[in-house]
Amino acid sequence: MIASTTPLSIKTPKPVSSETSPSTPLSYHLIKERYQAAGQGHLLTYYDDLSEADQSTLLHQLHHLNVERVNRIHQKATTCPSPMLTNQSALLAPLPEECFDSILEASPDKVNEWQTIGLKQIAQNKVGVILLAGGQGTRLGSTAPKGCYDIQLPSTKSLFQIQAERIFKLQVLAREQEGVTEEVLIPWYVMTSGPTRPATVKFFEEHNYFGLSQDNVVFFEQGTLPCLTFDGRIMMESKSQIAVAPDGNGGVYAALRGTGVLANMAERKIEYLHAYCVDNGLVRVADPVFIGYCVSKNADCGAKVVRKKSPEEPVGVVCLRNAAFNVVEYSEIDDEVANRINPRNGQLAFGAGNIANHFYTTDFLNKVESFEGDLEYHIARKKIKSLDINTGDIVTPKQVNGMKLEMFVFDVFPFTQRMAVFEVDRREEFSPLKNAPGSGEDCPETSRRDILQQHVRFIQNAGGKVVVGEEDNQLEGAPTLEISPLVTYSGEGLSHLVSGKSIKTPLLISSLEDLEKALF
Repeated sequence: MIASTTPLSIKTPKPVSSETSPSTPLSYHLIKERYQAAGQGHLLTYYDDLSEADQSTLLHQLHHLNVERVNRIHQKATTCPSPMLTNQSALLAPLPEECFDSILEASPDKVNEWQTIGLKQIAQNKVGVILLAGGQGTRLGSTAPKGCYDIQLPSTKSLFQIQAERIFKLQVLAREQEGVTEEVLIPWYVMTSGPTRPATVKFFEEHNYFGLSQDNVVFFEQGTLPCLTFDGRIMMESKSQIAVAPDGNGGVYAALRGTGVLANMAERKIEYLHAYCVDNGLVRVADPVFIGYCVSKNADCGAKVVRKKSPEEPVGVVCLRNAAFNVVEYSEIDDEVANRINPRNGQLAFGAGNIANHFYTTDFLNKVESFEGDLEYHIARKKIKSLDINTGDIVTPKQVNGMKLEMFVFDVFPFTQRMAVFEVDRREEFSPLKNAPGSGEDCPETSRRDILQQHVRFIQNAGGKVVVGEEDNQLEGAPTLEISPLVTYSGEGLSHLVSGKSIKTPLLISSLEDLEKALF
């Protein structure tokens, strides 16, 4: 494994320290008074039954919870009118042409121009990456964080390793293009949830950070919010613990600030960030084309999108709502709007499918705090195991009994001043991993297939030929050809070797030497 030779001295930022610890005495009466005034006094119902240690634990949890903010969030989430109850034709408008470009329609020269701009920013150490990796692989049949998942590539690499190696290769490419002598580094800010952090950090440590400098991988946790009943009462998981849940991937903005990550970015002089979700096997991490495009548009916020397959495809759409940029869920769009055609190109007018792949300037991320109170919270109605306040029993419900409140990462879009939307080729950049093995869609088998098929195209586009060998069982119909990201980031650097030559599958290419040996 190739390793970075000059690790930075910057350490992982720690969460802001609290003024009190579980050993610090707190006033029960002051906390009780505050919570009763907020209508949440039931949280202390069983206080007298608790041990001294559990009493302290509960008081500290209540002390650090901004209960008034929780009440405000619940009120806003439950009283704001739903977009679905309004006239969508009046609310929605297609993206303005000046903020939208498509790699499917751009000339090779224009794509190369964007890439050159992006690589220059990377070479100047101005680019960082935010990975949204708080999810567990539950739907995949795994208890590990989703990034640890092995989709059964020939190399058995996890999603984390694939993405780490793309970062490493991109650092090399940027340094080579710009001819810089200093080390090029792309800091990787990995957002976990509370439950996934220990396993995520351990996985990185066990794999030696996949060749990246340890100081260049910064872990931080997304926040939580209490689970609520439908009338806004905070739920408890036990007599001494509030029931909480992660605040959604939109909690990344507060987490960046509260854990010191924004300060870390400022210290490193990072100006541009690429943010993405861990469960996309084809993601181009810190994509220089996307970054260069957004920089060329002077954007403060950007979104990668893919062209919708059909009006009925269940994917959110990036468009205008009330004259502001937004992501509108497919269920909020009526048939007439969904089927509307753009006369300029014959494509769907509302066809910019959201894939949770974004660009930000650090200036914009620092401004989020100023409008955070105006961000929308979304209600997820769930079956929540909780304490029955009346009986003191822990109840596992058979029906939905409460709500979790969360923000989405795109909720900041309405507040951008200069938005850029970049359409990319779905088959090259988007293969989500959402469903259980064998489900046939957005599952480990389709993710593996999409990566292998892309690697076949890398060889073919470089002028080579892929011959399917008799020993290749071609799972999911894809020739078994895997090329390490350490060999090529997006297909570059192969033509001088493979043009006019052939390789035979099954084949795993871990280095250029492997490729040269396989050619005939």
